[in-house]
Amino acid sequence: MEAARIHAWGGELVVERVPEPRPGPGEVLVQVLACGVGLTVLNCIEGHLGADPDDLPRVPGHELVGRIVETGPGVDPSRQGELVSAYFYLFCGRCARCLAGQEDLCLNLEGWIGVDRDGGYAQLAALPERNAISLPPGLDPVEATVIADAVATPVHVSRLARIRPGDRVAVIAAGGGLGIHMVQVARLFGAEVVGLEAAPAKRRYLEQELRVAAVDSTDFHSVRLPSGWEVGADVVVDFLGRRESLTWALEALGPDGRLVTLTTFPGVDFPVSPRRMVFSQLAILGSRYATRGEFALAARLVAEGRVRPVIGRREHVAEVRAIHDDLRRGRLLGRGVLAWPDPAP
Repeated sequence: MEAARIHAWGGELVVERVPEPRPGPGEVLVQVLACGVGLTVLNCIEGHLGADPDDLPRVPGHELVGRIVETGPGVDPSRQGELVSAYFYLFCGRCARCLAGQEDLCLNLEGWIGVDRDGGYAQLAALPERNAISLPPGLDPVEATVIADAVATPVHVSRLARIRPGDRVAVIAAGGGLGIHMVQVARLFGAEVVGLEAAPAKRRYLEQELRVAAVDSTDFHSVRLPSGWEVGADVVVDFLGRRESLTWALEALGPDGRLVTLTTFPGVDFPVSPRRMVFSQLAILGSRYATRGEFALAARLVAEGRVRPVIGRREHVAEVRAIHDDLRRGRLLGRGVLAWPDPAP
């Protein structure tokens, strides 16, 4: 089969012919139709989530969508033909956290799809059955790639931050793959939303297509919240993860405000005043992916048309590196997608 693999963490993708995988016990074989491309996959390729040389070569891509074409021993064969997407974390399904529906906090985590086992930058992928989550019928596979992360993560953030009707929510990097879906999900939770974004084209899309107020965040020292937000934001969600964005975000919070941070870049920190934290009763929340229940809710929101998938670029595997380049340069609106031809007649 055709695949794009890395042979060194932080190395270049190599498009090549590789042996087809086989599903083992408790696994399914998925014919990949499309795979989402965002900054997380670049972090995976760089080795920020795991850099064991014994895991190489590796096929990246965790936001895959496809059909189950074969089931391994112990898997109900009736699952064959299902349209599924992949749950990113290789959770155990047995620990106290998993049994409580907190698979993202699994105590026996075995790693991540696209890091510790091959992902969707290939025509076939073998997955643990529990990681292959059924999607509602009728979804376009390319649009469905946003569900696994770009929509599921905002659903998790909205629940974690207790976003309620009437809350004022500011989203930093609102034109990126996560941010552009976060503004939609926060609004579904009843919030008044403003998007902070440096790229003019992305601000135009937010305002004209999504009807979300957009603020230029090229210089955080000059960022001002909309009129009526003088007491501060109730929630700030930071997808940029830089010292200046995090510092601004904490200062922008009003009483009982919640800052949600999601990036994991090494060496980044920012000043926190315990005095202000106490007097304003603020909270800083680290958000870690999503649960399978939140994944299912994300799928429903997309299937019902309540969240619009925003796909800025779609390419075949030979051109996927161009999507990576757009991501690194901040040019990509929303998510990118690696699309494989559908083998179904």
